[in-house]
Amino acid sequence: MKALLLAAGEGTRLRPLTSNTPKPLLTVAGRPFLTHAIDALKEAGVEEVVIVTGFRGDRIRSHYRNGEGTGVSIRYLEQKERKGTAHAIGRAEGMMDGPFFCLAGDVLVERGDLVAMRERYESEGVSVMAAAKAEDPSRFGVIEAEGGRMLRIAEKPESPRSDLINASIYLFDPGIFPHIRDTGLSARGEYEITDSLSAMSAAEGVAVHQLRGPWMDVGQAWDLLKANETLMASQGRRVEGTVEDGAAVIGDVVVEEGARIRSGSYIEGPAYISADCDIGPNCHIRPSTCLGPRCRVGNASEVKNSVVMADTNLPHHNYVGDSVIGERCNLGSGTKVANLRFDHRGIKVMGKDGFIDSGRRKLGVIMGDDVETGINAMILPGTVVFERAVIGAGAKAFGMLGPDSKVI
Repeated sequence: MKALLLAAGEGTRLRPLTSNTPKPLLTVAGRPFLTHAIDALKEAGVEEVVIVTGFRGDRIRSHYRNGEGTGVSIRYLEQKERKGTAHAIGRAEGMMDGPFFCLAGDVLVERGDLVAMRERYESEGVSVMAAAKAEDPSRFGVIEAEGGRMLRIAEKPESPRSDLINASIYLFDPGIFPHIRDTGLSARGEYEITDSLSAMSAAEGVAVHQLRGPWMDVGQAWDLLKANETLMASQGRRVEGTVEDGAAVIGDVVVEEGARIRSGSYIEGPAYISADCDIGPNCHIRPSTCLGPRCRVGNASEVKNSVVMADTNLPHHNYVGDSVIGERCNLGSGTKVANLRFDHRGIKVMGKDGFIDSGRRKLGVIMGDDVETGINAMILPGTVVFERAVIGAGAKAFGMLGPDSKVI
């Protein structure tokens, strides 16, 4: 069986994390989103994956190449103009000659749900779409279903008639392509797969599978923390790197080959220490922390419930909590990231159109690539720091810092 992974979007709501990196390559639980999806597809019987690329597609192609090491063969399609999901799927018409899975490149899905969708397709002979329940379905495509079949789907309705939403996971029959060809532009100026699905439902029917495993819409940067925590909850324990005498590695911790855990380090699982990380001595890594390749966490530093991307240094007397930090950042000695308001209210984050409620009581910093801080710098809860910013010695950062900005 084949699968189509949609990975062309820019992920603008996740900036600055996606300023240089396509959203599907962002790391959660030690691996990019796309890798988690590919693993689940492989376990469900998929042998060939086609990835639709667009923004920074060169990084996706160089990362996966022909699929070496993934267990599947990988080919690519480029979507030069992003004209909607139906347009992206329609680009693959000549490559999909049988039933195929189709997933957004940033969704979380378990093997069991993919297997269940395949069984539905084989027993009922119609395309299958996955649905999830949402507290606020008005932000999604809302599905009305009866007897396990789709009746209709409405894109972001003001008054939803159901709490079932489109999870952006499908098992399509090739019969979807004529409906895509007949799909016109929506009011948003895009070719919507929901319109194609409505036409297919009226013609031959579409089965609806309600997801049993976890599902998440990673729409904002802080959603990475929840996705990371969810995936790490079932990762197990694997220690392949060097753990020195006097270091404590407790519970479900992954230490990849080439990583070094120095004496006095205390690591509580679930935690993920990627290849060639250098940890300690005398530091504390708390649960739900993921460190990308070649990270450094040094003496008297503490990290909890955070995702830290590749080649970033937290080398001396640093505290980082409930944060997402990009690649190649360097925190000066004594830099602290605050993650809790004194009044214990929820944390709002500044966006381009004003403040957004993160829905979180604890949230530190969202930091882009190549950021540097000086000694004893302070970063207040919910701060967004764009790429290449500098926060000087003893400076206090809050709100939003744009690219190449300086706080002295």
